[in-house]
Amino acid sequence: MSPVPYSPDLEKREPDEGETGQKLNETLLSISETTAKDCGHGLRGVHAKSHAILEGTFKVHDGLTPELAQGLFAQPNNYAAVLRVSTIPGDILDDHVSVPRGVALKITGVVGDRLPGSEGDSTQDFVLVDGPAFAAPTASKFLGNLKLLARTTDRAEWAKIALSKVLRGVEKGIEAVGGKSPLITTLGGHPLTNPAGDIFYSQTPFRYGNYIAKFSLAPISPNLTALTGVEIDLSGRRDGLRDELGRVFTSDGGSWEFRVQLLTDLQDMPIEDASVVWPEDKSPYVAVATFTVGPQTAWSAGRARIGDDQLAFSVWHGLQAHQPLGSVNRVRKDAYAASAAFRGRVNKCPMSEPREPVHFAD
Repeated sequence: MSPVPYSPDLEKREPDEGETGQKLNETLLSISETTAKDCGHGLRGVHAKSHAILEGTFKVHDGLTPELAQGLFAQPNNYAAVLRVSTIPGDILDDHVSVPRGVALKITGVVGDRLPGSEGDSTQDFVLVDGPAFAAPTASKFLGNLKLLARTTDRAEWAKIALSKVLRGVEKGIEAVGGKSPLITTLGGHPLTNPAGDIFYSQTPFRYGNYIAKFSLAPISPNLTALTGVEIDLSGRRDGLRDELGRVFTSDGGSWEFRVQLLTDLQDMPIEDASVVWPEDKSPYVAVATFTVGPQTAWSAGRARIGDDQLAFSVWHGLQAHQPLGSVNRVRKDAYAASAAFRGRVNKCPMSEPREPVHFAD
C-alpha cells in the first residue's frame, strides 16, 4: 500500500484541548515540586531516573527509497548523538518497582526548517518507550493517567515494591494468552528484563516529510539482541538496572536500528488515537539509520549532571519535517518546556540545546 500524504487537515483537536494541556502542565509540575521538596533537586515530572547516558553516532543510511528519504533522512549523513535510558516515574524509585522503560535520543548538527519553539537550534530529539502503543488514546485520557501517577508520587516505596511484584504476575498471565495491558505495566507490572534488549517505540505519530510515520529503535548487535526478554535478578540492588547496563556497555558498546513505519491506512492507523498499535502487516517498520555506541561508562554522576540536569528532551525539539501529530503530542509541547524550565530554576542550571557534539569525561 502507498503511504498517505501528510496534510494538516488530518489532525482533529479535542474539545477543551487547551484546558487539558494546562492541567497536564500543572500535574507534571506538581510531581516535580513534590520531589524537589524531598530531595532538594529539580527532577523531571516523568522519566526522572536515568539508568544509562550514552554518546554515539547516528548514521542515516544511503540508498533509501524516495518515500523514506525525508526530513532528517533525506541524505546519508553521520551525526553525533546522545541516548538517555530511563524509567517513567517522576520520583527516583528502587528498580524493584518495575515500570516501562524509555529512551530519549538527541541528535546534534541537524539543519533545516525548525518546529515552533526550537528556532535557532540544531538538534533533533526522538522520545520512545518499550511498548508499541501509548497507555492512553488521547490527551484527556493521558491527563487522567498522569493524575493517577501524581497521587502515588512520594508515597510508601515499600508498598510500590510489593504492588509491582503482584502486578508483574498479573501481566505475565495476560501476556500468556496473547494480551498486554499498558496500564498494568505502567503501574508496576513491567517484566524485570534487561533494557539493553528492548525495542523502543515512539507510540505516537509524526510527520515524516511528505508522509506520516511512527518510529522505533531496535537492538541489532548480537550482545544486545541476546538480552531481549531476558529477566534479571535485582536482589539487594536498588539501582540494578544501572549495574546491568554498565556490564553491557563498558565492555562492548552496541548498535540499534532506527526504523520507520509509514502510515498507509487512516482507518486502521489512526493519528488521534495513540493507544492503537499500527498493524505491521499493512506497513512494516523499515530501517533508515543506525545508532552505534562504543565501549564506555554507561552511567556516572558526571554523566547524570549533563544528561539529567543540563539536557532537555522533547518531541518538539526538531525539524518541521518531523512535526509531532495527535492530541497526546500537541499537549506535550508546553508541558515538556515547563518541566525543563522548572528544573533549570531549581537547579540554577538553565536548559540549552547543544550546538556541538556532547562528550562525557568520566
